Amino acid sequence: MTSATAEYMALFRALESGAAVDTRLFHDPYAAQFLRPSLRAVVGLSRSRLGRRLILTAIDRLWPGARASGIARTRLIDDRLLATLRCGKVEQVVVLGAGFDCRAHRHSLSPNLGYLEVDRPETQALKRERLGDQINPDVRYVPCDFEADSLSICLEKAGFRPGKRSFFLWEGVTNYLSPEAVDDVLGYVSSTAPGSVLLFTYVDRLVLDEPERFVGSQRLRSTLRNSDESWTFGIRPSEIADFLEHRGLRLVEDKCSIDYRAQYLGGSGAHLHGYEFYRVAVAIVADTLLDHPLGGPTRCPR
Repeated sequence: MTSATAEYMALFRALESGAAVDTRLFHDPYAAQFLRPSLRAVVGLSRSRLGRRLILTAIDRLWPGARASGIARTRLIDDRLLATLRCGKVEQVVVLGAGFDCRAHRHSLSPNLGYLEVDRPETQALKRERLGDQINPDVRYVPCDFEADSLSICLEKAGFRPGKRSFFLWEGVTNYLSPEAVDDVLGYVSSTAPGSVLLFTYVDRLVLDEPERFVGSQRLRSTLRNSDESWTFGIRPSEIADFLEHRGLRLVEDKCSIDYRAQYLGGSGAHLHGYEFYRVAVAIVADTLLDHPLGGPTRCPR
């Protein structure tokens, strides 16, 4: 069964990819391949100026902040990943809960870079089927269910080398897991090579406890329940540094969706409300690999 939230994120990426070349945040030519026919039709309608305006307005009213947060987050992660790879200090990339992420296909990556995607086998099978002969042969697919399997066993069986510095990307996953599963993943990441990087997303715990405090969150939670994809885990931003430190990781950066929407989308009205509970954090294992101020550029170590 296809994840509804993964499909909607693919929709948002496909719509952004259809924007004018000089204004779009990124180009993901693969995103539309993961959409059902009705959503592919939506992307087709968006190719006209009027159709695009109507579609984006409807999405932003139905799910305030979701699309804008999603596309700005995609660009933010692209920037952090590519900046880290340019430093040449990581030898492996591990995408945890990869879903329909196609960064391995839409970015030019070194053939010497180990690139592993971790997800449930049924999701991986669908992804490989949809990509067909466009698939990147350098990607290693690692079947793993975070709630039932040992990440360490799954990764190392697939050839992951824990003694090599790595970049772990965990986007749009933690809020669907149990606290125990989150701890298991963080525990393994913290046991890998010093200087390894973890970029992950999480939601403010307050949206689970008091959803009425956030614009549009009650409708969003209802949509998620109907899709059998309810959120189960969150962290209070005021506690994120201690939370990570207790699990062997050091916080480097923590950005709210308000911040990264403003950074990449500017002040256009509809983008500046809704989804304020969604955040992106960067942490490191032991030694500093990323040393940058919040919101600033990534700097390579000297």
